[in-house]
Order: sequence, then structure tokens, then C-alpha cells
Amino acid sequence: MLIHILRSIAFYLAFYGISAILVFCAFISITFSNKIMHTMVRSWTNWHRWCVTHILGITVVVDGELAIGPVLYVIKHESFFEAIDAPTLLPLPSVFAKQELFDIPAWGKAALIYGLIPVARDGGAVALRAMLSEAKKMVADGRPLVIFPEGTRVPHGDSPPMRSGFAGLYKLLKLPVVPVAVNSGPLYHGPIKRKGVITYKIGEMVPAGLPRAEAEQRVHAAINALND
Repeated sequence: MLIHILRSIAFYLAFYGISAILVFCAFISITFSNKIMHTMVRSWTNWHRWCVTHILGITVVVDGELAIGPVLYVIKHESFFEAIDAPTLLPLPSVFAKQELFDIPAWGKAALIYGLIPVARDGGAVALRAMLSEAKKMVADGRPLVIFPEGTRVPHGDSPPMRSGFAGLYKLLKLPVVPVAVNSGPLYHGPIKRKGVITYKIGEMVPAGLPRAEAEQRVHAAINALND
């Protein structure tokens, strides 16, 4: 237990200390070039992966083939690991993220410029149209989209139903879906991190245009494939 505590403290000091610098640089780089800002964001998420592997002693494994081009990645959400790691796992992903995150000073503005899409859960039809408009811009640029369909982090082994947002995006965006299971919870969730292996299990692609019930069943099964 002591080694886990020491590794966790070292992780927090290293990751969040450098993060403050990288987020500030990403914010400043907005005035120069989006490309520079994208590079700063990727540097931040790569730094996180480095800290996870070299300080916490966690090995990250990708089991399966990632898709090329604009698709909708639907990822299990057990901890902050997969949210932070998305730009390391995928090329320039556009992630649907809860509205409150964009209120964080500097980070929020940089996230918008990078291409994260705010999800205003109580915003009604106007918010939905704005979200879809942004998503379609990202698709037109060839970027993959990422959604965490459970809406919040869930304990490892739990398989709650997906929120209705997935079905709406699947129907309206008409994109194939790549479901991704991840088992980060036991190692990364909580203040004390643990050594081990985090696996991304890439599921079989679900084509666009399926009936809602069939698409949801296939995706739900795939994202829970690593449940014990």
C-alpha cells in the first residue's frame, strides 16, 4: 500500500504541475495558431500517458484495430484516465464533454478551440442543434468523435443503460460506431492509483442506419466486454 501512495503522490505532483504550464501554453497559443494549440494539447495528454506508465507503473494495451477517418467512438467511462487519454489514443478527437468543464478558466476556452463539444443536458432543442452543428463541422474536417454514453463515471463491473444522447447522435449523425471497452477503474479511479494493465478493447464496428434497439444492444454489449 505504501508504494501505491508514494507513486500516486509523485504522479499528482508531476502530472498536475506540468499540466498547469501546458494548459497555460495551450491558452496562449490560441493567438498564434490552432495547429500549435493542437500540438500543446497532445503534449499534455502524452505527458499524462508518460506519467501513468513511468510513475504509476501502468501498462496500456490496445486490443483491436482503431478505425481511420470520422467515426463515432463510444467509450466506457470508469475513470478520468480515458477522458484525458483520448488525444493520445486517437488522432485529434472531438469529445462530447459536459458543459461545466468549459467554465474552467483558460482550460475551457482552449477546449472549445481544440474542438471539444459542450453537452448542455438541460439546454433543450437549441442546445441540441448547436451540439450537432459543431459535431458535423468536426466530421467535415475528418476528425473522429468521442462520446462516453453512460454520462458519468461508473464503477468497474457495472453496466448501466446508455443515456438517450447516444441514440440521438447515432441517428442524426449517420456515422458508423466503434465501441470501446476499458477497464481503468480498479487501477486509476480514486486518489490512490495502482500498478497493473489498463486495456482498451476495440469492438466490432456498428454500421450506421441500424434500428435503435439493435444499435444500442450491440454497443452496450461491446463497451462492457471487459467487465469482470
